Amino acid sequence: MPRWSTPSPGDARLRGAAAAGTNADAMNDLFVLVRDVPDFPKPGIVFKDLTPLFRDADSFRALIEALAQPYLDAKVDAVLGIEARGFILGAAVALRLGVGFVPARKPGKLPARTDREAYSLEYGHDALEVHVGSFAPGDRVLIVDDVIATGGTARAAIALARRQEAVVIGATFAVELDFLDGRERLPKDVPVNTLLHA
Repeated sequence: MPRWSTPSPGDARLRGAAAAGTNADAMNDLFVLVRDVPDFPKPGIVFKDLTPLFRDADSFRALIEALAQPYLDAKVDAVLGIEARGFILGAAVALRLGVGFVPARKPGKLPARTDREAYSLEYGHDALEVHVGSFAPGDRVLIVDDVIATGGTARAAIALARRQEAVVIGATFAVELDFLDGRERLPKDVPVNTLLHA
């Protein structure tokens, strides 16, 4: 069962909810709406489906606020959202922060010249692409996605931003699958913020 831990001072993993003034009960109320879908997209995988949470306006608003709060004063220049649910969360977080949004897409989906980064995930291999010129050197970029599992997609997104000389100031996720240790596979100089640990 998913769990929410009351943030302790300085706990970077939970700072977002703490800054948003949320507490364990409020987050648990939100994440009751996260649905487990067994054997999707492949047998043996339990998919964390956030679409019921997205459907509830108050819950979705609270989720976006909790994801954005730690970065309100971080001077973010752009949000990089990872396909596909990272588009939903990332675009909303970008609006909340008053900055632009850049999509990290699967290969062949962007129309202009792209940078590409391959990665492994818990059930195979894939790649992400961003348009060349998405970031100016020194841009402060926040990575947003719904779930961090093995960390492959987040690591690829970080690499893409850095290839364009952007500064990745953090990565924020709604759900972290702790047993897959994805956080440990990300560069140590990128702070990670997650709201729910499952």
